[in-house]
Amino acid sequence: MTMRLFIFGAGYSGRAIAREALAGGHAVAGTTRSPENAKVLPQIGIRPFLFDGSAPSAEMLAELAGTTHLVVAIAPGEADPVLAAAEDIIARSMPALRWIGYLSTVGVYGDHGGEWVDEQSECRPVSRRSRQRDDAERQWLALGETLSKPVAILRLSGIYGPGRNALVNLQKGTARRIIKPDQVFNRIHVDDIAGAAMLLAKQETGGVFNITDDEPAPPQDVVAHAAALMGVPPPPEIAFDDAEMTPMARSFYGENKRVSNARIKGLGYRFRFPDYRTALDALWRNGTWADAQSTAPF
Repeated sequence: MTMRLFIFGAGYSGRAIAREALAGGHAVAGTTRSPENAKVLPQIGIRPFLFDGSAPSAEMLAELAGTTHLVVAIAPGEADPVLAAAEDIIARSMPALRWIGYLSTVGVYGDHGGEWVDEQSECRPVSRRSRQRDDAERQWLALGETLSKPVAILRLSGIYGPGRNALVNLQKGTARRIIKPDQVFNRIHVDDIAGAAMLLAKQETGGVFNITDDEPAPPQDVVAHAAALMGVPPPPEIAFDDAEMTPMARSFYGENKRVSNARIKGLGYRFRFPDYRTALDALWRNGTWADAQSTAPF
């Protein structure tokens, strides 16, 4: 089965999904807000379209008409920009559409006091951005029911990969070891986002899936491991209460949970990077840790 994949938001995660699809022989188109960035997408193999949340162009409408698989990787604001601009188009002008994937966040679970959560757990979004994601999830699932099309919600944990990781932060001098007792986070390598998304797309499977690694871990441990790989001293420990942080950064520490990935594994997905050590070791060994090729903002 050959797909015609369209990605709303061909940024860091979107481009990783595109590369996975292109490697499988599928056609890929995607959006960016910037004319300058639109020049980069064809170098990867993505047919570019400008999209700023306004009505799609005639050229984009023609591409959407032949799209079989749709990925939405644009964060919502007060309203989901893709639904606001294209909900009617998706419902009425995409006759070939067979599957929709929406990239969300494990932030919708909110705080569970460090306990394990899975896709059946209660969502208690705390931050405004997580509440917006929770609302957008429900809207996309409702659209799927209306269209009788499978919609997969991919709840992502903290994203990292080439050009975006603790090794880069150490090089830049921005890495910190902030200590909050019993605090853990899950993470996900961008290549596993791509692999899981393409598995769901190929199977045309709908539902909610946590796309996250096997090992929720304290953030300071990740920095220490990266420092050991680089052969540099780790930054000093800073107590959470004493750390200078932006309100957004501090809000992440207000949510503590361990996120299960059992459901996506049950479909046959095997994580390439099941924990941060495996991933950082590979990035360091392969010399791809500082590669900024796929990190331009879109």
